Order: sequence, then structure tokens, then C-alpha cells
Amino acid sequence: MPCNPQELKHVPLFTLLDDDELAVLAAQVELRKFAPRQRIYKIGDPGKHAYILISGALQVTTVDEDNQEVVVDQPGHGEFFGFASMLDQTPHQTNAMAIEDTECVEISRDDIATLLCKKPMAGMDMLTVLGRQFHASQQLVRVRANRNANEIIESESTFGERIADTVAGFGGSWTFILSCLFALGVYTVINVMLKGRAWDPYPFILLNLILSMLAAIQAPVIMMSQNRQDSKDRLRSELDFDVNRRAGSEIQHLSRKLNLLQDKLGDLDDLLRERVPTAVGSEKASG
Repeated sequence: MPCNPQELKHVPLFTLLDDDELAVLAAQVELRKFAPRQRIYKIGDPGKHAYILISGALQVTTVDEDNQEVVVDQPGHGEFFGFASMLDQTPHQTNAMAIEDTECVEISRDDIATLLCKKPMAGMDMLTVLGRQFHASQQLVRVRANRNANEIIESESTFGERIADTVAGFGGSWTFILSCLFALGVYTVINVMLKGRAWDPYPFILLNLILSMLAAIQAPVIMMSQNRQDSKDRLRSELDFDVNRRAGSEIQHLSRKLNLLQDKLGDLDDLLRERVPTAVGSEKASG
């Protein structure tokens, strides 16, 4: 089924193409319909085609090391899936299945090649879009990895959460403990000395009520602060993971460069070893 060129305008990769270029591409691609629970492609299928979601809903899944199905993507309107396998001409690494009645544009390398043959400047437009997306992804990773966890936590905290942190911080300090001991000592001494005129004679029922109410209020406040601390630790762990992942990628990159340098040095050493005996033999012959 032919595709309407206007549908391709909603595809981010084709946003810079003009009407003529879209018409050429629309004449090459095919609009396909899938029923609910119909498989679009599976792991291991030849990556001859990529797809663009026009309407409906689908899931892209893979299988992890525990043989559990994991959802890796739920493309939206105008988004590609199966694109990398189509470009590399490698088998698909994921499964794609329609959740409901779905329409997709099926596109291949030959379709893009035909477009580039007829409209060479369309390639520059698509590369421009890809370059923007690449820079946006780089900026996202750079900002995420360089975030200060404390600044993020403080900016997102509410007034009640800040009060809970203050109460928990004061309640767990020696200042609070010594202040309570001093207040309790003064309270009991005064009531004991007043004897019959005491407002809270032994066994200090009023004091026990006040302490019980204080404990009942303080406990949930401290729990709120602990939950907030758990959120802080989780955020710090995520940021540490991002930094470690970047560090690991850079280490691998440096290792590849070192291995390449080692190979080059080995080739240079072999070349020198071949030339030195030749030079020595020439000198002996001339002597």
C-alpha cells in the first residue's frame, strides 16, 4: 500500500526534507498494517527493513540473560524501530509486536539509496537531523553525569521535607539529649520540692503524657527523614553509576588506543629488524 508523503513529515529524521524529496521517498516505501498481537519481526530475522509507527501501539522487547522478556522501547508516532539492523544489514536484536491495530511505514536501505540518487541533498538534511540528535544526546549525558546530587535534592525538596530533616537532625544530636535531661531534671526536682503544692507529683503522670506525645510525633517525622535519606542515596547511586559507566567507556577507549599503539610499535620493530641486518650485510660486503 502506498504511503502518504504528509505522514513522513511527522518522522523526526525527515523533518528537513522538502515536498519533492518526501514524494520520492513515499513512492519507494510501503504502508503496512498489523493486527493486535501480530509479530512485526523477531530476534534473528534478517534486518532488511526498518519501520516507522504511523498509528496504533507496539512494543519492542528483548530477552535478558535470565531468559526474561524485557521491554526496551515503546515507539511513539513517527518514531523508528529496527533502524540500526536495517542500516548494518545485520539480524534484528529485538522482537517487535503490535499491541493493537497498528500501521507502520516499512523502509529499507534501497529506499533511502533511491532517494539519495534522485535527491542528493536529502542526505545532508538527514545528516543534519542526526547531528542535532547526537549533540542533544551528548549534552544530556554530560549534564546528567555532572549533576550535583545535593543540589538536585535541595532544589526538589518541599517545605515539609526540610522541616522533617531539621527535626531529625536536632532529635539525633547531643544538644537534644542534654537539653531533655536538663529539662527532666529540673521538672522532677521542682515537683518533688513543692510536695503537696506540686502540679505534677510523683509518679509524674503529666510528664509521662508529654513525653509520650513527643515520642508519638517525633517517630513519624524521623521516619519521613529516613525515607528522604533513602531517596538521596538512590539518586547518588544512579549518578555514581553514570559516572562509572562513562569512566569504563573511556578506559575501554584508551585500551583500544594503547593496543593500537602497541601493534604499530611492533610493526615498526619488525621493520627495523629487517633493515638492520640488510644494512650490516651491505657494510661487510663493501669492506
